[in-house]
Order: sequence, then structure tokens, then C-alpha cells
Amino acid sequence: MSAINNLIVKVGRSVGGVVGTLYQAGRDSVDTVIRNVIPFMAFISFIIGLILTTGVGDWIAKGLKGSASTLPGLLLISVVCAIPLISPLLGPGAVIAQIVGTLLGVEIGKGNIPAQYSLPALFAINPQVGCDFIPVGLALGEAEPETVEVGVPAVLFSRLVTGPLSVVIAYFASFGLYTSK
Repeated sequence: MSAINNLIVKVGRSVGGVVGTLYQAGRDSVDTVIRNVIPFMAFISFIIGLILTTGVGDWIAKGLKGSASTLPGLLLISVVCAIPLISPLLGPGAVIAQIVGTLLGVEIGKGNIPAQYSLPALFAINPQVGCDFIPVGLALGEAEPETVEVGVPAVLFSRLVTGPLSVVIAYFASFGLYTSK
């Protein structure tokens, strides 16, 4: 009988330990969401609203649309979208990338921009991807303030280099994907 009692006690302690761990993990998750994620979401909502209300997204998109039919133009778009001070503001909701992508897609569909530029154009309008999440990601990882001070600019400047590089790689990778009529 004592063997059965010992077994029940061990199972009860094990289950209690697992339940306690899961409960604490849930509390930690909710705390992290309240302290880090929700303020970030509010900020991003504000930025998206600001971009849509002021028309800045349309203005930038229409200004960049004309340069999308050449490789140097796509490189220019990539550099503009990856500028370290601008890319965290362009990233939220990818508002400007969506607008530019839609305009470029229409122009490619009309035949005004050659179809082989569709892959490089995709990379040209998206070097800002993830740049808006860097500070939050570092906060979620509980990074030291010094790490944030160095990490955020490092990633932003690396995107300034890797953005145009990805456009060039996509340009050469698009050879032969589309045939001209």
C-alpha cells in the first residue's frame, strides 16, 4: 500500500511542478506582452495612421515609381527604403512597400516595366523589413542598454548594404525567368 501512496505522491508532485511551470510561463508571457508588445503595436498603429493620413506613402511611392524600370533605379529605391533613419518608419505595416509594390505591379502588368524587373523590384521595396521590430526584439530578449545602442544602428546600417546587394543578386537571378515576345 505504501508503494502505491509513494507513486501517487510522485505523480502529484510531478504534475504540480509541470502545472506550476506552465502557470508561471503564462504569467511571464502576459507580462511581456503588456510591457513590450502592446506599446509597440500602439506606436506602429500611430505611424501607419500618420503615413496614410498625410499621404506621405503615396507621395514617396509615386516619386519612386518612375525609377523602377532600370537596375540603377531599383538600387536607388532600395537605398532610399533602407536609409537608417527612414527604414524603421517605413517598416510598420509595410505601408509604403505595399503602395510601391502595387504601383510597380500595375506598371509591369501594363508592359511599361519589363517583367524581368519584378523580382529585383520585390527586393528593392523591402530592405526595411524587420527594421521596425529591432528595438522590440532586443527588449524581448532583455538586452542590455549598451547592446540596444550598438545593435539597432548595426542592423539598420547592415540593411543599407544588404538591401542593394539583394537587388543586384535578384537582378542576375531573374535572367531567363521571363521571355520577351
